[in-house]
Amino acid sequence: MRLHFSPSMRSITVSSSNGFIDFMKIKVAARHISYRTLFHTILVLAFLLPFVFILTAVVTLEGVNDCSSLDCFGRTWGPRLLGRVDASKRLVSEFYKVFNQVSTEEIPDGLKLPDSFSQLVSEMKDNRHDAKTFAFILKAMMERFEKEIRESKYAELMNKHFAASSIPKGIHCLSLRLTDEYSSNVHARNQLPPPELLPLLSDNTYQHFVLSTDNILAASVVVNSAVQSSLNPEKIVFHVITDKKTYAGMHSWFALNPVYPATVEVKGTHHFDYLTRDNVPVLEAVENQEGIRNYYHGNHIVGTNHTNTTLRVFASKLLVRSPKYISLLNHLRMYIPQLFPKLDKVVFLDDDVVIQRDLSPLWDVDLNGKVNGAVETCKGDDEWVMSKRFKIYFNFSHPLVAMHLDPNECAWAYGMNIFDLRAWRESNITETYHWWLRENLKSTLTLWRLGTLPPALIAFRGHIHPIDPSWHMLGLGYQNKTNIENVKKAAVIHYNGQSKPWLQIGFEHLRPFWTKYVNYSNDFIRNCHILES
Repeated sequence: MRLHFSPSMRSITVSSSNGFIDFMKIKVAARHISYRTLFHTILVLAFLLPFVFILTAVVTLEGVNDCSSLDCFGRTWGPRLLGRVDASKRLVSEFYKVFNQVSTEEIPDGLKLPDSFSQLVSEMKDNRHDAKTFAFILKAMMERFEKEIRESKYAELMNKHFAASSIPKGIHCLSLRLTDEYSSNVHARNQLPPPELLPLLSDNTYQHFVLSTDNILAASVVVNSAVQSSLNPEKIVFHVITDKKTYAGMHSWFALNPVYPATVEVKGTHHFDYLTRDNVPVLEAVENQEGIRNYYHGNHIVGTNHTNTTLRVFASKLLVRSPKYISLLNHLRMYIPQLFPKLDKVVFLDDDVVIQRDLSPLWDVDLNGKVNGAVETCKGDDEWVMSKRFKIYFNFSHPLVAMHLDPNECAWAYGMNIFDLRAWRESNITETYHWWLRENLKSTLTLWRLGTLPPALIAFRGHIHPIDPSWHMLGLGYQNKTNIENVKKAAVIHYNGQSKPWLQIGFEHLRPFWTKYVNYSNDFIRNCHILES
């Protein structure tokens, strides 16, 4: 069927589509509105309606505050041009005025605080608080939450400090079992080194390493990693120094687990006649000054004002109060020339390092008459680790410090140091170290508080020969974002900081560089449940 409209829009002809000429005409009465006009109007609306629908959808999705369509633009700016302000923005402006006022006022006493956001919404609905009361409630809630977060962070720092200062159960077990073995097993008491190797202990053609520690497991890793990484392990001689209580266990370990072809000597502090109170001021301080003992072994949180102390300052204060800083083993490095009078050159190692490369070239380094070959810590890619200058170690408000030291002088690192003992014996380094140590004790630790490094920084001034940083990479014990590729390339990696690899608080992704040198099949390690993590 077909429809045919007459040009005047007054008649419609209906014809069949079967080819016949039968048709029917329908007369349309006249109207005030032209049907032609009506028809065109319908066509225009049919064309525009889809666009109106699409535009409406776009405006709905875009929202009033962030839009790009013309209609949205008009609805946004139209009221402004007409002098009217959007109600939502007026409400925000009023809230800002109230919050600004409340920020400088004290929170009213007895203000009941909700425990959650849903409870806050419920109370606002039930009590119909005014805007100012609502602002006070929000302020009080924020202050309470901030206080709780700060307290939890301080507690975390304290727990980490205690974890770092304590001895893990497995390592304590290892020391006790090996000490018992020393008394019951004749092989654990074998002379170290054997009598035929004794001349090597003073032979300057060999590579002499000095290690002072009371951690048997850590000592084994240092020695194992050095020997396994060396191209000439038969030239290595290790001088391991420990305290009296650990001596038997340390001796047992290296007697029962020899590191052929290297040579290992184990001695206790009680074997050195030089280590007396007259020669080592720290011994006198520990024995005679109760305040010093309380500072390092007492309550580390009493008297701490959390409100006025930042987390970083609090963490640094805890770090410097580690009991290891008054341990004789920590000060032994300053007496190496006297403890080994026949040696000319040694490499000193901390017990939290791992050797990953042959260190033989260190004995060929020309120190140019200097005493201490060390990595400087005031410049490098890692700004967190390599940004240490004197101003972070010393109290420059003290007149003695301000008079003698430069706050911007570059610091250097302990942990892997080349010591020219002949040049050291000709200097006054040890005497200078003692003088400053006594001055700090007299001033009740107000010159510095961080162990042996600050007085050594003073004593070795003018005696430092910088070596390439690739020899000694620092920060693995406190820098979680350490670059793994740089770790792999470093000759010596140093877990300085609280997160030691043998502790549970150690960084998991950095631990494997240390554990690869632990013999987990050893019976003593297995029986003490020291398991590879």
